[in-house]
Amino acid sequence: QIQLEEAGGRSVQTGGSLTLSCTSSGDTFRNSAVGWFRRAEGGEREFVAAIGRPSGWSDADTYYARSMEDRFTITRDINKNMLSLHMTDLTPTDTAVYYCAATPPYTLVRVGPALLQHFSYWGRGTQVTVSS
Repeated sequence: QIQLEEAGGRSVQTGGSLTLSCTSSGDTFRNSAVGWFRRAEGGEREFVAAIGRPSGWSDADTYYARSMEDRFTITRDINKNMLSLHMTDLTPTDTAVYYCAATPPYTLVRVGPALLQHFSYWGRGTQVTVSS
């Protein structure tokens, strides 16, 4: 059973930056594609960013929601067993609960839109509030 735990959410002002982290036990970040989603109050869950399983000869592919790809960066540190989301130029529209997610281990799906339906493990979320 994959368990994910997010941290780092807090209140920031417009234009600020924030880095969220996600930790998990075992080899989650080695064997699964992982990503971030968010849900604003009253809204639907929205994809933010994903990173594929690492391979032995290249960095894993990343995939971003188009509206966030210039401001958000997803990274993974397998040695620290940690997934991060670095966010810059935050605006009130980025206010949401941010969730870390993982696919089942060894899911063989190309990193891209088709991957999103395979995320089946979720953390409890961490609140990010951006004030104007």
